[in-house]
Amino acid sequence: MATIFIKDLLLRTQVGFNPHELGKKQDLVLNISINYLTQGEELSDEPGEALDYREICKQIIALVEGNSFNLLEKVANDVADLILSIPRVQSVEIEVDKPHALRFARSVSFSLSKTTRQ
Repeated sequence: MATIFIKDLLLRTQVGFNPHELGKKQDLVLNISINYLTQGEELSDEPGEALDYREICKQIIALVEGNSFNLLEKVANDVADLILSIPRVQSVEIEVDKPHALRFARSVSFSLSKTTRQ
């Protein structure tokens, strides 16, 4: 088992349900931990055998920035489901931060862990 971390992925999307949030894109910061089964890439050094985190990141960007959400919980769940659809992935942990969501706080975040059913 191996882990890839995607740290501080800054995205913009419509998120929130309060009147002042509707129709406006806001920043979200995602931190993602992907636990997956290796296929010998740690021994062979062959890029074609590695989990393609660049492609995963592109899919996450398209998902989040191409939709609108009411809740951080839904963002985290949709991203987790996307990542878990990759056959080698065993589990994922996601934290979604919404900077400046509260007046006196740097951010508000929601964290979610999901695993594949085996």
